[in-house]
Amino acid sequence: MRLAAVADIHLKPENHREDVRQFLAVNELADLLVIAGDFTNHGMPDEIRVCLNVLENVRIPIVAVLGNHDYECGHQDELAGMLRVAGVNLLDGNCFEQDGIGFAGTKGFCGGFAPYELMPFGEGGIKHFVEISEREATKLDYGLAQLHTPVKIAITHYAPIKETVIGEPEPIFPFLGSSRLERALERHKPMLALHGHAHKGTFSAETQFGTRVCNVALHLLRQRGEEHPFTIFTI
Repeated sequence: MRLAAVADIHLKPENHREDVRQFLAVNELADLLVIAGDFTNHGMPDEIRVCLNVLENVRIPIVAVLGNHDYECGHQDELAGMLRVAGVNLLDGNCFEQDGIGFAGTKGFCGGFAPYELMPFGEGGIKHFVEISEREATKLDYGLAQLHTPVKIAITHYAPIKETVIGEPEPIFPFLGSSRLERALERHKPMLALHGHAHKGTFSAETQFGTRVCNVALHLLRQRGEEHPFTIFTI
């Protein structure tokens, strides 16, 4: 399978014609497109319509998760419904399979990276914050557990390891991902994990147990000199 992947596309109506032109290329270059969150800038239904007006030109299957920007205005459920009605395979603790390759995903959340991850101790706000992080990791774990394909791929918006957020200011590392997501990867050992969110991070690294993790944020792909608004993996 030729897999195209990108995150943080943040599509705007004024760029519609150019976005359509650039995304059309994916139909010839890949068999499936992964979008690892942040379709929009503020999570408004009008913004997702802008995205769908571009993505309707993509003829290959699309597998995606939402990102933090897609939650900004509280319309995430409406956005998710619009994407699914349009045929996008949106993951939120569930999975999707095609041609012997299984995809499991969820948005993920922040909380920091071991040994400095935030723990559920003290004020209720801290405990609630960590509860969200743990819940997202459980969703990823559950989705991966449902897969019985020879190849598994994990998709999140937040990073599962610190190494692919390096390049961002170090004080914000705890807000870019969580080692709780990595522990879900460790249990199920997918071949590849894709995420975004850290626009100025690092493209590729590995977990301690050998799963390749790639940050496919569009800003980072452009810095790498990608010709198209996605990068291609051959699985």
